[in-house]
Amino acid sequence: MPAKSAAQQKAAGAALSAKRGETPKSKLKGASKSMAASMTETQLEELAATKRKTSPTMCRTET
Repeated sequence: MPAKSAAQQKAAGAALSAKRGETPKSKLKGASKSMAASMTETQLEELAATKRKTSPTMCRTET
């Protein structure tokens, strides 16, 4: 199942990192905290690896 937004993708990446033990679970907040508790590592990998047409930094204009 692909991520529907960049925010969902970031939350999945944070949850995956905590699930793998790379970051402490106590650092998780909001959606990433519930994702880590309710989803498997494989599901989180699928969400975090969703390809985007453009990167968020390319969509912004510099002032």
